[in-house]
Amino acid sequence: MKTLQNKRVLLGVTGGIAAYKSAELVRRLRERGAEVQVVMTQSACEFITPLTMQALSGRPVYAKLLNHEFEAGMWHIELARWCDIALVAPSTANFISRLAHGRADDLLSTLCLVTDVQLLVAPAMNQQMWLNSATKANIAIIQDRNIKVLDPAVGDQACGESGPGRMLEPEELVTALESEFHTSVLVGTCVMITAGPTREAIDPVRYISSRSSGRIGYAIARAAVEAGAEVTLVTGPVSLSPPDQVRCVQVMTAEQMRSAVMSEAGSVDIFISAAAVADYRCNDIADQKIKSNDASISISLKKNPDILLEVAGLGNSPFTVGFAAETELLKENALKKLKNKGLDMIAANQVGDNIGFESEDNAIDVYWHNGSLILERCSKEKLARKLINVVAKNYYDKHQEGAH
Repeated sequence: MKTLQNKRVLLGVTGGIAAYKSAELVRRLRERGAEVQVVMTQSACEFITPLTMQALSGRPVYAKLLNHEFEAGMWHIELARWCDIALVAPSTANFISRLAHGRADDLLSTLCLVTDVQLLVAPAMNQQMWLNSATKANIAIIQDRNIKVLDPAVGDQACGESGPGRMLEPEELVTALESEFHTSVLVGTCVMITAGPTREAIDPVRYISSRSSGRIGYAIARAAVEAGAEVTLVTGPVSLSPPDQVRCVQVMTAEQMRSAVMSEAGSVDIFISAAAVADYRCNDIADQKIKSNDASISISLKKNPDILLEVAGLGNSPFTVGFAAETELLKENALKKLKNKGLDMIAANQVGDNIGFESEDNAIDVYWHNGSLILERCSKEKLARKLINVVAKNYYDKHQEGAH
């Protein structure tokens, strides 16, 4: 099962004999659907070659901090922002010491300082080194900084001794990574999400639509599942595969989307409107293809139903989150929409200039009635997980306020 589909894993490899296990780890991560970027220390390259890791990961392997080909673009910062999670396996006693003391004298240690995602380390060392008080102190320091330590196993070691210090097996490490994406912050809730464009027919071969790819809506659906919610996705026509564990309702027009949403909106806890619904539809749809004989033609349009406004106006309305895709005056237009439609929250994003529609990355400014948060540009998958956490917090805050 592709349990890590659409996940980007930064795998750090340091200089220990357990580095041979890292090759199997890459293979298993990719079997689960993850993209894997390997970064090696110089000493790791003595135990296993970058060529091996490149062949298994399908991506170039990096080992040097100062790369003249990329450094002008601050590529190491971009690499840190690329990933959804970071794992150092194996992590030697020396590397753990460098993490504890905030060293940044090679590429891997620098990435560990720069990245804002969860960092995990899988120690691998001689049993006496693991039990040494200095190592214990360093472990305590990095744990206090929210670095998760995957405690090593007990058993025979390459040095001939036996005891704690063996790196966990690749399958155990994969399981640990999978669990990091399941937050349980929305367990017990029902979430409905709309995604993609709608299509409004002009004639049998032409239609009015938008450039929406549906990626952010589908990413939010996956993030909601990882958060433990029961998820329904009402989707317009897109070229994306339905997310696992999500009930998909496929529609074409705005009226069809409204019908699908309103039939269930009163029974869900959270409604997230990420779809780019067409604002207008044709007054009259031609029965036959319109011929291109005339220099110009006129099409009469009428307003489509405002699904978001209708959901927010229900007597038992769910926690309602809207989206605002804007080309200008982002904050002003978002706050106006938040107020005029009676929403609980709005996620506003700038579109154009290679961001927003059809892009793999995005940035969102989130507003609610007594607060706001800027979610910096990153992959839509990572952005969706951050947004779901914000939605969950505000959803529970609203319910606590209502209980008083």
